[in-house]
Amino acid sequence: MTNPTILHLHSRHTIGAVSPLIFGGFLEHLGRSIYEGVYDPGSVHADADGMRTDVIEALRELGLTVVRYPGGNFASGYHWQDGVGPKEARPRTRELAWQSIEPNTFGTDEFIKLCRKLDWQPMLAVNLGTGTPEEARDWVEYCNCEAGTRHADMRAANGAADPYAVPIWCLGNEMDGPWQLGHVPAEQYAIRASQAAKMMKDCDRSIETVACGSSAPTMPTFPEWDRTVLESLGGLADYVSLHRYVGNPDDNPADYLALSNSIDAQIEAVDACARYVQAKQRSRRRAYLCFDEWNVWYRARGGSHSDGRAKVAPALLEERYNLEDALVVAMFLMSFIRHADSVRIANLAQLVNVIGPVLTQGDELLKQSIFHAFRMVSSRRTGVSLRGAAEGPTYESERYGNVPFLDHAAIIDGSKLHVFAINRQLDNHMPLTVAFADHAIVRVLSSEILHADLKAENTFENPDEVRAIPFDGWSADGNANATLPPHSLVATTFELA
Repeated sequence: MTNPTILHLHSRHTIGAVSPLIFGGFLEHLGRSIYEGVYDPGSVHADADGMRTDVIEALRELGLTVVRYPGGNFASGYHWQDGVGPKEARPRTRELAWQSIEPNTFGTDEFIKLCRKLDWQPMLAVNLGTGTPEEARDWVEYCNCEAGTRHADMRAANGAADPYAVPIWCLGNEMDGPWQLGHVPAEQYAIRASQAAKMMKDCDRSIETVACGSSAPTMPTFPEWDRTVLESLGGLADYVSLHRYVGNPDDNPADYLALSNSIDAQIEAVDACARYVQAKQRSRRRAYLCFDEWNVWYRARGGSHSDGRAKVAPALLEERYNLEDALVVAMFLMSFIRHADSVRIANLAQLVNVIGPVLTQGDELLKQSIFHAFRMVSSRRTGVSLRGAAEGPTYESERYGNVPFLDHAAIIDGSKLHVFAINRQLDNHMPLTVAFADHAIVRVLSSEILHADLKAENTFENPDEVRAIPFDGWSADGNANATLPPHSLVATTFELA
């Protein structure tokens, strides 16, 4: 057992209100994410719309608020009109990003139906790779305008008389990446995105837009790409996107669990770009951050994992997750909470089968380890983020410098306090005290722990190897005290006086 750690909190030391939209997700036409995932008319679980009810109920547990669609790399070759109208008249197309066949039997209208079943805000990514600004504007009209003009009338003819009111639109996807269909330098992308954003906002002035930021902090153009794009778009960009996929290919758990240092640094670098552009342009407005792709992804990557071999719904990017991956997923969410003043939207990529918390196998469903970590945090999301100060032992990681053994985040919600704590130690327990300077912690309202062998994972044969269980290790007498097991996540709601 190591020396104790004290987490100091004060109700006046706030960061900002936690946006519910940081608990978002992402569905792409990729592998078995849509077909055999959320949409499977042939399944015994299919409802009248062809949606899998078991998948819907699992996703409901995650408490998702906003979901991005239809990509991803797929978006840069997708023409939305292929996916609307009578299904028997929709074309089968050759999809170039993942080398698959796209039947187009799931499109805009089906996605909106899914969103309404789950109370999600829809978030659409327009095609700025092979598409045009006019095509993007027409999609806004189809989704958001009253009937009486061509594309709005098309929606009404397809069975939706009322507009869908899609609030958030992504101006392309990863346009900085050479792998992207239609990739161009930042200056050319900015011109294309500005043209599209202006036409889209002229069609519906209520929408918000997300400019393509860098697809990873390792890109050679990071963060210059972000600065160039934000300067060029000015007030046409309400958000700038961040993407990040991480993993543990070297099997170094101590380094892997230090990743939050790097996530924090990425957020702060892009936020600095946005604030610099705001200052340079003497603007009252600034672009906030939309972390619209993030997850653990490193095993099922590249080669055959990314080649659809001209099939419909090939098994691609089907990552299997263990406990250490779940801890890292929680670290992402905790970093977003700690940056509540800048991160307003975030989307776990993805949701079903493709690097997802949910897997299907025939008519069976499996909740992966990362499912439980996400739910533990999302179910305690309401309130204002607190700037905590941890006093305790640290260690030196190989890649990320000096790191506290405790990773933490805290949210105050009236008389409730939500605390998220990860003990990064691989073998040692951690005595932890939560000390609230201007309130007394009087009792525990709920507490859960995620803890197992670091390499443990859920399987269809053993689906509960990694799951959240109640944690009864707290005592509360003004402060809160507990001993956290090694490599564990504890999520707790306290009552304050």
